Amino acid sequence: MNMNVVTLLYLVASICFIQALKGLSHPTTARRGNVFGMVGMAIAAVTTIALIARLHTGGTGLALIAGGVIVGGGVGTVIARRVQMTKMPELVAAFHSLVGLAAVAIAVVAVAEPWAFGITQHGGEIPRGNRVELFIGTFVGAITFSGSVIAFGKLSGKFRSAPVVFPGQHWLNLILALAMLAFGIWFFVTQGWAPFLLMAALAFIIGVLIIIPIGGADMPVVISMLNSYSGWAAAGIGFSLNNSMLIVSGSLVGSSGAILSYIMCKAMNRSFFNVILGGFGQEGGMLAAGAEQKSYRSGSADDAAFMMANAESVIIVPGYGLAVSRAQHALKELTVKLGEKGVNVRYAIHPVAGRMPGHMNVLLAEAEIPYDQVFEMEDINNDFPTTDVVLVVGANDVVNPAAHTPGSAIYGMPILEAHKARTVIVNKRSMATGYAGLDNELFYMDKTMMVFGDAKKALEDMVKALE
Repeated sequence: MNMNVVTLLYLVASICFIQALKGLSHPTTARRGNVFGMVGMAIAAVTTIALIARLHTGGTGLALIAGGVIVGGGVGTVIARRVQMTKMPELVAAFHSLVGLAAVAIAVVAVAEPWAFGITQHGGEIPRGNRVELFIGTFVGAITFSGSVIAFGKLSGKFRSAPVVFPGQHWLNLILALAMLAFGIWFFVTQGWAPFLLMAALAFIIGVLIIIPIGGADMPVVISMLNSYSGWAAAGIGFSLNNSMLIVSGSLVGSSGAILSYIMCKAMNRSFFNVILGGFGQEGGMLAAGAEQKSYRSGSADDAAFMMANAESVIIVPGYGLAVSRAQHALKELTVKLGEKGVNVRYAIHPVAGRMPGHMNVLLAEAEIPYDQVFEMEDINNDFPTTDVVLVVGANDVVNPAAHTPGSAIYGMPILEAHKARTVIVNKRSMATGYAGLDNELFYMDKTMMVFGDAKKALEDMVKALE
């Protein structure tokens, strides 16, 4: 395979990746986007292996590569088939960590034997431009790896989800970052192993320190941020290896992840730099302060079914509780039953509902809920005042009116304005707070009825009541 064919195939793969991102921008084209992404990656992988076969005629290396592809692809297939939707954020964080670790591993090998990658002649010094690229790829990859491991632990509950803060934390991060930069400059000047390894070690530590102060409420931003980091790490290594496919794909992932981080921060009214430097989220699951003293109205699933059956319009607001209970199919049945009674049912999706961007959209798509019933926040918020009933399933912070209260930790955060509807039904396991650790005034309004219990069982009971 000559280089002209390689370049052409890499160009085709790049176009596929661009089409994949375009397709993933909307639920109706997401499947097509995934197909483009898989085809593009298959073309890139096969082309790269063929290129390696052309440049290195030895059979041992190709056998190792083939073995790695088979083992890695097999493990990925098994994990993807077994993972539950509630565990998808953890899976994404874990995969980000592997991308970062791969970038570090490639950088180490490139520094050890640069001639094997065509960076320099055997025994020659690494060009200074390549040293800068290796430095960037290494520290970004190391931060991505350790930061993703911490994010995985927080999301899975293996680590404390609340922010971990201590005096002088920001100063320590600054000192370590400057030290890492100093060792990077030392490596740039001398090409020595000592500064390279010290720089990498500090980057691993920084990755931990910048994620531990971020609370559960900011996890959607962390996921998209680490996605961006993994892309830039791949692009940096691509420059070192003179691999245009790595540069293009890494740049696409890095830029799209950065844009997604901006969108998430805007949706949460958060400064990106504030998220990175400190997080505001508190550990969820605690009883809201003063909740026992406040009065609220509770009812049964039968009561909720009666209210929705006699409504003209119903908006459903899904949250992480829906994902935990695997209740999306029961919700679909409820939607069908209400539709048969002439009720206009729609879904309202907040940009940061669930544990990662698009979490709720994927859940609803899994239950084959029609796309034309699913609306983003900006498209449906104006309809709440004219809606008869809003059913909130397992959501909390994204419908909290405290976002309109000056001084609140989530003040200014755009929310789904369920509190403006004529009647609100909230299904939750308890009166516990959400990830932001804030009491929700919506639960205590006269128009609100709480239906306590597991979301799947509650929704199934509502379906039975409608029969």
